[in-house]
Amino acid sequence: MRPEEGFTRDAFLGGKLSICQPEQGYRAGIDPVLLAAAVPAAPGQSVLELGCGVGVASLCLGVRVPGLTLTGVELQPVYAELARGNARANGIALDIVTADLAALPASLRARGFDHVIANPPYHLRARGSAAPDPGRETALGEATPLALWVETAARRLAPRGWLTLIQRAERLPELLGALDTRLGSVEILPLAARPGRPAKLVLLRARKGGKSAFRLHSPLILHEGSRHERDGDSYVPAISDVLRRGAALPWPV
Repeated sequence: MRPEEGFTRDAFLGGKLSICQPEQGYRAGIDPVLLAAAVPAAPGQSVLELGCGVGVASLCLGVRVPGLTLTGVELQPVYAELARGNARANGIALDIVTADLAALPASLRARGFDHVIANPPYHLRARGSAAPDPGRETALGEATPLALWVETAARRLAPRGWLTLIQRAERLPELLGALDTRLGSVEILPLAARPGRPAKLVLLRARKGGKSAFRLHSPLILHEGSRHERDGDSYVPAISDVLRRGAALPWPV
């Protein structure tokens, strides 16, 4: 199916997913794929994605783990409708709720989920990092404080449920500061492009009611070698399996 003018249809997970998204504005890359691969979900569980965009993270998770009950919340109606269309086109059941996470409808507030996942906006508008395109700016420029994302997630988690987030490494102190006593067993997995490079992204896992000690893992390296030396991608085999074949992220044990 060809997309309408102004939109593209892009392959994810080596073609397992076909995603329609705006040609201009916010476009999903590898971050939601990595987020989905980090979620420790099992068949039969329920998952809520806050700020789901066009649905890439939830749909990637649905490809990897069959039998999930998937729900996404998206503020922007255009992106919410694209997420619905992407779910239909890929044959994956995904319920999309168009809402502000700061004012979720009663139907969602009455539910508890085994997993809550999110890829919150990375950029602080106060630092002058707003994007010119309105859709991209809403997706990437923070309007809702990071603490409210964490608070909303904690409220929607069922007891022993897992929160999984991806965020810029520079905002890790703020992210950790937003956690409260409801969320424990916190683990941080930094993501570094190459050996010896600083991590630019982090994945966070936390469990509602978890009691395990805090764990800061060694960085997960995404690319082979100390620099880019050839055409094409240079992902390490484990990351290539995640991005091309929909494998689970190799989370440290």
